[in-house]
Amino acid sequence: MKYLIIGTGGVTGYYMKKAGKDVTLIARGEHLKKIQKQGLTLEKMWDKTEENISIPATDMEHYAEHPDVIFVCVKGYSLQETIPFIKRIARKNTIVIPVLNIYGTGGKMQKELPDLLVTDGCIYVSANIKEPGKLLQHGQILHIVFGVRDKAEFRPELKEIQKDLCDSHIDGTLSENIRREALEKFSYVSPIGAAGLYYHATAADFQKEGEARELFKTMIKEIAALAEAMGVPFQKDMAEVNLKILSNLAPEATTSMQRDIMAGKQSEIDGLVYEVVRMGEEYHVPVPAYEKVAEKLRAL
Repeated sequence: MKYLIIGTGGVTGYYMKKAGKDVTLIARGEHLKKIQKQGLTLEKMWDKTEENISIPATDMEHYAEHPDVIFVCVKGYSLQETIPFIKRIARKNTIVIPVLNIYGTGGKMQKELPDLLVTDGCIYVSANIKEPGKLLQHGQILHIVFGVRDKAEFRPELKEIQKDLCDSHIDGTLSENIRREALEKFSYVSPIGAAGLYYHATAADFQKEGEARELFKTMIKEIAALAEAMGVPFQKDMAEVNLKILSNLAPEATTSMQRDIMAGKQSEIDGLVYEVVRMGEEYHVPVPAYEKVAEKLRAL
């Protein structure tokens, strides 16, 4: 299958290309230029090793192929600009898999791409672009969960995609309840980003007892209450699950939202923090920890 990966560095593309899959990256700016000239380098924070591979990369303007699968890995604020591009390059059978941090992205994209299958999905990975052409992966977890919202939309190719991910040493899960699993991911990425910003914290601050860790756990409980109200209750203790994920990160690791805000860049704060306050109002679920954090962050 021919894969296209739009945005966010290229960790997934790196592992798929290393496994011999047909994959192309959509990137931009200096990152794209370096990849085209020198390949893509991945540095692993936990053992300080790095490796470089050659991988096809281009920008939206110059990509002229027709992929079977499109992974959309952009930040939430850049999602809209991918829609015209996907409409141009997709074939009737192209499958679109968004793996954004923002909950509910697949359903929103499906309305704008009615002729294609758009799944829901999420990714567990902690990494950033260290410099153009070079990625820094903070921990060994690399897990992609995806699936259809309506079982009637299931297609056999989804199992082939799962196999290709697993062949690439990516933990690929084809979910039978993607709404719940996407909310489970949201219960990690939203609280860790919000609490990280609130306390200017790194992973080390959450790996030990203290105020940051307690706020993180409280916000997870508020997401769990929302999941219950939405009819997709969690079936495991997400605080325990998420703390285990955190334990595998390098102590100095931070979230992409923290890094973006500290650098004065556009961020996903609306979808990861303020949206939870709106969801609380919509589903009549108290979210006092999120309201406290949102009030402070709006004042920054």
